[in-house]
Amino acid sequence: MTDALFVLAGPLAAFVLLGLLPPLRRSGKPAAAISLAGIGVSLIAGVLLFLRVRGEGGPSVAELIWAPMRSGPSITFGLLADGLSTSMAVLVSFVAALVQIYSLAYMSDEKPASFGRYYTYHSLFAFAMLSLVLAHNLLQTYVSWELVGLGSYLLIGFWFEKPAAGRAALKAFWTTRLGDVGFAAGIVTLWTAAGTFTFADLFAKADGGLLSGAMLTLGVAGIYLGAMGKSAQFPFHIWLPDAMEGPTPVSALIHAATMVAAGVYLMVRIAPLLSHTPEVATVVCSIGVLTAFLAASMALVENDIKRILAFSTVSQLGFMMAAAGAGGASAAYFHLVTHAFFKALLFLAAGALIHAMHTNDIFKMGRLARSMPVTSACFAAGALALGGVFPTAGFFSKDEVLASVLTGGHPIGFAILVVTAGMTAFYIGRAFIVAAFGSNHPAGHPHDPPLAMRGPLVVFAVLAVGTGFTASFAPRLVSGSLGQHAQGAEHAPIFVPILGTAAALTGLTLAWAGYQRRLFDPGAVRRSLAPLTTVLKRRWYVDDVFEAGYRFVYLKVSAAVGWLDRYVVDGVVNAVTWVTWTGAGRLSAIQTGRVQDALYAVAFGLVLLVWLAWAR
Repeated sequence: MTDALFVLAGPLAAFVLLGLLPPLRRSGKPAAAISLAGIGVSLIAGVLLFLRVRGEGGPSVAELIWAPMRSGPSITFGLLADGLSTSMAVLVSFVAALVQIYSLAYMSDEKPASFGRYYTYHSLFAFAMLSLVLAHNLLQTYVSWELVGLGSYLLIGFWFEKPAAGRAALKAFWTTRLGDVGFAAGIVTLWTAAGTFTFADLFAKADGGLLSGAMLTLGVAGIYLGAMGKSAQFPFHIWLPDAMEGPTPVSALIHAATMVAAGVYLMVRIAPLLSHTPEVATVVCSIGVLTAFLAASMALVENDIKRILAFSTVSQLGFMMAAAGAGGASAAYFHLVTHAFFKALLFLAAGALIHAMHTNDIFKMGRLARSMPVTSACFAAGALALGGVFPTAGFFSKDEVLASVLTGGHPIGFAILVVTAGMTAFYIGRAFIVAAFGSNHPAGHPHDPPLAMRGPLVVFAVLAVGTGFTASFAPRLVSGSLGQHAQGAEHAPIFVPILGTAAALTGLTLAWAGYQRRLFDPGAVRRSLAPLTTVLKRRWYVDDVFEAGYRFVYLKVSAAVGWLDRYVVDGVVNAVTWVTWTGAGRLSAIQTGRVQDALYAVAFGLVLLVWLAWAR
């Protein structure tokens, strides 16, 4: 398992070097080189580990006793190398490496100290995510989980001089912490029921019927709460659109294969437990469907290109969770992989557009297809993949999700997801058409970005189109790790891809008709649906509910706690102090300092002792 250690050692060593040596961290490009070297080591080691696991045909585990126990199993630190974990490790390190290369040009205007700090945070974030992926038990996963939260907080708030960035980082941190409370409670519940944190032992005991149904349900529900926070499921989705205040490469990294993917990865990893808790599985699928639909509806009225993609991420995470809850762990993981490629592509392409236009508003762009042909072509590839158009990767993985939800016994959820697929194609088609072919005359002289930014775009574009033909590969990876619990939708009805394709083409056609050919006026449609448009722009008022709850806690509950502290807690302390001080003052009166008073006291004491002895 030396190669597994190297997967973690690369970014960890880079973070330690840059963190402990301030002159090196402030050096700028040398700091970036160290970070790139670290993630490069992880990528090479991850590929070698993946090939070895595939060659051996089974998982391997390396364990080290972390906390020995006198009675019961010891708590161990371990690395789990199977098809699921190693492929995910390759995905994370690959995306992180390309994002770091892209950042060399995108962040080149930063001061050397800020540039080095950026890459230091990248190394920490990559190490945290890779350690989460390779963890072989829940407790170790939780430690890495919290490190991922720290890394995301630092990267989202990288431009901390901007108040909006600081607020976004705090919003992400505290919203995900709400879910993490449930995650911690779920881990404790499962430990109480099973006496172990290790995935393999938990799966074996669940399959053997050795776990209480109620305890297992509570434990899995708690873990799902943690996944809801990280993967921005309703109503915890509110943090993700605001996280766009960070640098665009950070958005690509977080949205593609790291933080938000962690929750879906965790649910795929515990699929054997989820299969024994049908109530929780139904909730996971239902909330996933709701999240997918609500986020897609909010993207319909958004003009900020990064926020459009953010709502898209929330929606696609809903697709993945719906599949996981419906019993399609392999479909959820397949969509996670393809989504990593086309979402990274879309964010990096959006970053190139923003870099050239100095605006996030798609309606302030326009006519960029000629001046930025490579960027526009790459964005188009990502848009088609997100829309689920054949033969892109998104077509295959989206249909796997739809088939899993339908065959899993959720026909209503299937119907809603088909409609959501059409909405997805419409809003991403709208974004591309307006930015690339819109009538607005862009200021300045926009042009394609330098090679360091163009290269990752082209690589991701190829993967966004080509990886769909590996549709059978992801199920084999997951089934090799989860066995019988990774059943796919092999016998889905033929109308599933037909409906999915029809929805995608309908959405793209409407976007083309409204924003390219002007066959109808989208603005007039929005005005005729003004109440609905307002609801969508206010994000279904979920943010307002959270804000009202925060104000209630801050103003009412904190005021009540303040009164209790001031008049009850402090009152008791002050009363004790007053009694002590008053009593001491009165007792001090008997200390006269005269010898005869002391003799009187001794004589009184002797008389009292004689009386007590006689009374007995």
